Amino acid sequence: MIQTEHQRRAYLQALGIDVWVPSDQLEPSAAAAVDSESVGDMGWPELRTTVAECTRCPLHSSRTQTVFGVGNENADWLIVGEAPGAEEDRRGEPFVGRAGQLLTEMLRAAGLDRTEVFIANILKCRPPHNRDPEVQESAACRRYLQRQIALLQPKIILAVGRIAAQQLLDTDTPVGKLRGQLHHFGETPLVVTYHPAYLLRSPTQKRKAWQDICLAMDVAAGRAA
Repeated sequence: MIQTEHQRRAYLQALGIDVWVPSDQLEPSAAAAVDSESVGDMGWPELRTTVAECTRCPLHSSRTQTVFGVGNENADWLIVGEAPGAEEDRRGEPFVGRAGQLLTEMLRAAGLDRTEVFIANILKCRPPHNRDPEVQESAACRRYLQRQIALLQPKIILAVGRIAAQQLLDTDTPVGKLRGQLHHFGETPLVVTYHPAYLLRSPTQKRKAWQDICLAMDVAAGRAA
C-alpha cells in the first residue's frame, strides 16, 4: 500500500512515535501537533482556546464548534463519554438530548448536580454520521483529555460507554466485562458503565448502571479501594 507522507506521519503519531520534520516542511496540522507538546503546561483558559482552534485532525473541517466539556473545574467526578453528536456539535456542550437527560437523572440519583461534576468526551469534535472515532482522531485529542484530568485531579472517572472505556483503559474488552469493578487511569480510579443512549434502548440494564454509580460513589467517598 502506498502511503503519503502525511498518512505516514499520522500513523506514527497515533502510535505515540515522535516524528521529526524540518520546520519548513510542516503542514498546518503537523505544526499544530508540535505545538500540542506544550499542552501539559496549560491552564483552563489557554486549554479551552487551544481546543477551540485545534486543527490536529481532519474533523476540524466539518465541525460547527468544538465541545470542550462543561462543569465544575474543581469537580471530584469526571464523566467521560465518546464524542459529540449533532446536537452537541450545535450547542458546544456534551451529553444533551435524551441521553443527556438520562445522565442528569443518574447523577441526581447519586446526589449530584451536573454543575458539580465535569463532563467531557474522548473527542472534542463530532465524527461524521456519529461514527466511531478513528485512531488518528483519538490520538489527536488524547493530550487534551489528559490535561483536563491533570487539572481536575478528580477522585473518580466514570467512563460512559464502550468507546470511552476502551480508549481510557487501552483495551478491546466489552463494557459488560469492564463494568462492576474498579480500574485506574494512571493513578486516578475509574469505573465503567453503560452509555445512557444504550440504557434508553435497553432499560433492563439500568439496574446494572446504578450498581456502577454506587461503586463510583463509594470510591469517590473513600469507601472502596
